[in-house]
Amino acid sequence: MAFTTIISAAELAEHVDDPAWVVLDARFTLDDEQWGKAAYAVGHIPGAQQADLGTDMAGPIIDGVTGRRPFPDPADFARRLGEWGIDETTQVVTYDADGGLMAASRLWLMLRWLGHDAVAVLDGGLPAWLAVGGALTTGDSTRAARTFTVRLRPELLADVDEVDAARVLPVTCVFDSRGAEGYHGGGVYQDAIRGHIAGAGLADRAETKTPDGHFRPADELRAHYLGLIGDLPPSDVIFYCGSGVTAAQNLLGMEIADLPGARMYVGSWSEWITDPSRPVEL
Repeated sequence: MAFTTIISAAELAEHVDDPAWVVLDARFTLDDEQWGKAAYAVGHIPGAQQADLGTDMAGPIIDGVTGRRPFPDPADFARRLGEWGIDETTQVVTYDADGGLMAASRLWLMLRWLGHDAVAVLDGGLPAWLAVGGALTTGDSTRAARTFTVRLRPELLADVDEVDAARVLPVTCVFDSRGAEGYHGGGVYQDAIRGHIAGAGLADRAETKTPDGHFRPADELRAHYLGLIGDLPPSDVIFYCGSGVTAAQNLLGMEIADLPGARMYVGSWSEWITDPSRPVEL
């Protein structure tokens, strides 16, 4: 059975030595973009390879056009997946420092974008692994290279024009995944302009989690999202965030809730504000 949304630490422990499984350490922080590499060197799940948001999961920034974390070229990302030992037969597990609030969920989405369903986020992140007695190891891990075949799913993403059209519809279709403070222009910002896309609702991705960093049960998530989207089909729903990273957690939450098909605006706020004619609100 493939794991396609989340996986528990106990389930991962049963398969951590399975040659058909690849584990990717996606730890990352905006405060220090080198921290993930340093944390990996200090200790990681045995066999895990380091997946860096800045170098592995993002393409070149085009000033005035893209946001801060554009997706890479599909062929380039496919080559990286192959270097990690991933092909269509591989079960992939990705984990974060805090249960997926940062880059693990983005990596989950990116594999699905390239057509790979057998990818799951470790529920509870590295703390959950340690809580079940999981060991850590040091040193780089490698796998024999494979060929990853792209089966691109552009329908998982929304571009800026689609967001611009959806945000003015009578029913709210576009949701900001940041917290209420960031949505209203407060707190720490990585961008020069504060606020949110005019017409967008608020869907704080932190509301998908329990206090101990695990995803809420599927029935609770379903009630949470239905309270936001009402009768809208999930395929009409678009999530964004600051730079196209943490919004992926809402897409993962929707999948856990059996509401598949929502899309992510990868350019997010950092792309939206490259054109001063695009309306913003506080």
